[in-house]
Amino acid sequence: MGKLLRKFNRATHRDLGYFFVGMTLIYSISGIAINHLDDWDPNYIVNYWEVPMKITPNQENFSNKDAKTLMKEWKVEGRYRKFYWPDDEHVKIFFKGGTAVIDTKENIAGIETLNRRPFFHLVNWMHYNPNWYWTWFSDIFAVALIILAISGMFILKGRTGMIWRGTILVSIGLLLPIIYMILFYF
Repeated sequence: MGKLLRKFNRATHRDLGYFFVGMTLIYSISGIAINHLDDWDPNYIVNYWEVPMKITPNQENFSNKDAKTLMKEWKVEGRYRKFYWPDDEHVKIFFKGGTAVIDTKENIAGIETLNRRPFFHLVNWMHYNPNWYWTWFSDIFAVALIILAISGMFILKGRTGMIWRGTILVSIGLLLPIIYMILFYF
């Protein structure tokens, strides 16, 4: 590789690397969070608690006013939406940010609230490409990652470059996903 081409390669690699630091962090952090969906909800913090009922709700005369009163007793902050009886023993109350289910047989209410997880909700939303111009910017970022990967292989010369060490590391890096595909996809 000529001196001028090597200089251009280094400058391209450096400038793209600097420019896309934010995108790299967004996609890598949200990627880690999304990879572990079985372990946690990366978008929402789910809170659940149970409250003993002082008075058992009655299906015949339970009203919106009763539901709002119960929400105040439980110190639920979300705006009341509606309620319904899925069966004779349960009433479900919906409010902004959660739900409550009253078991009239056990005389207990289970309350669940959802709150957006700070930072993670935002980066996960961006990871899922919220609109067409973000999709285009993400596609440009993907092309830049390809350029970064290829240009990075030719930054160093000699034994630490693609002549020896670089070739070994690139080969291992390519073999790992190929082995994974053979073992788990085909």
